[in-house]
Amino acid sequence: MTHFLETWGYVAVFGLSFISSMGLPVGAELALIYGGVLASGQIPGEAHHLNLVIVIVLAILAEVLGSLAGYLLGFYGGRPLVDRFGKFVLLTHKDLDRAEAWFARHGEPLVLFGRFIPLLRSFVSFAAGLGEMAVAKFLAFTVIGCAVWCTALVSLGYALGSSYNHVLKGFSDAGYALAVLAVLAVAAVFARRIREVRAERNTA
Repeated sequence: MTHFLETWGYVAVFGLSFISSMGLPVGAELALIYGGVLASGQIPGEAHHLNLVIVIVLAILAEVLGSLAGYLLGFYGGRPLVDRFGKFVLLTHKDLDRAEAWFARHGEPLVLFGRFIPLLRSFVSFAAGLGEMAVAKFLAFTVIGCAVWCTALVSLGYALGSSYNHVLKGFSDAGYALAVLAVLAVAAVFARRIREVRAERNTA
């Protein structure tokens, strides 16, 4: 990913942020941090030297537009979309029922604070659309959450500067162990979800 960001600069920051906020987790958090590193100007070689303000503005814009796209997919696609494509992303009508009930109780705070939780933040917009949250409120909370999130991550990368690789290396051993645990956890969740989806579709 670092090579991709060094080569494509602003385009990479915008694209990864847009895709992630739309509903496909692609590691945009690391992209934003490294965008800040590139803005610090402390990376030697042919890497793009980015402007800090432009990186933050592009990241926020991409996050908001991607979130709106995810919201519209959930709002207009709804249950017919799940009927057609749900099996590919392991969604069932029970999930929709839970999402609608969840947003009826905690919709607005979830859209705001869900932006600060990795992985979960990628699905907040689609769930808000399914819950038919008012678009004006959705955009207001989304802009606030995305602005805080993007500014914090890009600024963190800017502060790290040339020490980014050193910090990353220091966490590598622990990272490998956590990665193995994460893979096992994800595999277990997927296996359970596959059984649930098959059971609901067989019943239907």
